[in-house]
Amino acid sequence: MASSLLTKSFVGASSSGEPSRLSSLRHSDLGSANVRFSTHRRSSPRKLEIHAVGSTYGNYFRVTTFGESHGGGVGCIIDGCPPRLPLSEADLQVDLDRRRPGQSRITTPRKETDTCTIYSGVADGYTTGSPIMIKVPNTDQRGKDYSEMSMAYRPSHADATYDFKYGVRSVEGGGRSSARETIGRVASGAVAKKILKLYAGIEILAYVSQAHKVVLPEDLIDHCTLTLDQIESNIARCPNPEYAEKMIAAIDAVRVRGDSVGGVVTCIARNVPRGLGSPVFDKLEAELAKAAMSLPATKGFEFGSGFAGTFLTGSEHNDEFYKDENGRIRTRTNRSGGIQGGISNGEIINMRIGFKPTSTISRKQNTVTRDKHETELIARGRHDPCVVPRAVPMVEAMVALVLVDQLMAQYAQCELFPINPEFQEPLQLPKLQRAALF
Repeated sequence: MASSLLTKSFVGASSSGEPSRLSSLRHSDLGSANVRFSTHRRSSPRKLEIHAVGSTYGNYFRVTTFGESHGGGVGCIIDGCPPRLPLSEADLQVDLDRRRPGQSRITTPRKETDTCTIYSGVADGYTTGSPIMIKVPNTDQRGKDYSEMSMAYRPSHADATYDFKYGVRSVEGGGRSSARETIGRVASGAVAKKILKLYAGIEILAYVSQAHKVVLPEDLIDHCTLTLDQIESNIARCPNPEYAEKMIAAIDAVRVRGDSVGGVVTCIARNVPRGLGSPVFDKLEAELAKAAMSLPATKGFEFGSGFAGTFLTGSEHNDEFYKDENGRIRTRTNRSGGIQGGISNGEIINMRIGFKPTSTISRKQNTVTRDKHETELIARGRHDPCVVPRAVPMVEAMVALVLVDQLMAQYAQCELFPINPEFQEPLQLPKLQRAALF
């Protein structure tokens, strides 16, 4: 049987009739190895399938966003949400209102209420454990504003690269490359934030720390006492009133000229349990960086001391340990940003995300048409002169999606059996504390 198989060509044999290296093997070449070959022939060649990727995040708490800027609507599907979580559309609407357009003069004037509807996964006010579908309709579309962009590429926008990749694109509003896609992230992030708060007491807050050249000094904000009310007290979403006014003035100055500026969003996570994250490739800061940098217009990510830490020596940068009054091991400083070795250490997690100036501006720019002719373009449409004030709830959402996924992973791996109380701490808040949050 084996010798008769040798007369058949191996996969990959030369079609010219010349034997390939494999097809010319003799029985003696196989030695005493127990090698079996299948002579079964397929009735038809196997078809290659290409799967669309890039719209899903998470392993245990999985979120898929859908929809386009000027389509029927946008939203998300959440798979893996724990059952029995109290959840209503009002829980989601708070953050969607913070993200929506038209909320102030320094944001896009597009008028959308961004009212969400939960279509599945919730019954009698509680999650059921089945997939949750959330949708927000598009109601203020102006597709005609994009007639010029159907022929010419907007500089620094995704118009050209979508054509390069897919050979076709949604012209109106940029389709999936529009920041309107982030509605699904913010809605699912609101669910994640509620899980984190009720189960472990985790709080996530983001704020604008830079708009164009106006930089908020770090020592003016106390991350231990920072509140949402402080952040939401002004349209710049900067918790310091003095610097908020400077930021608004800087954005106004370019808005009236039809131009745009960028900025930085700082995000913190408080009360994060120790132990979230994994060594090597799945480090917690690496997951946070990926999630944050997946947001539209992001260009930079800093964690803990960031690039400023490169100017310090080891003795200046190291976070020395001490034992607090409760016998808990803490660090006196937090240049590590709450994560060491890719694993949370119980201190405040902090990061900064840089956003570029909005690429769609109403000033004349040089570009190229889809049929490869050089031209000039004045883009129409309604766009933010600075994206960072509206990016604040988006950043919070992505950090929440990372942390809830990591919390569920930690529970699955390290809390199935009794923990070692000498080193480990429980992830869950005591029952009385959790009950008080409902």
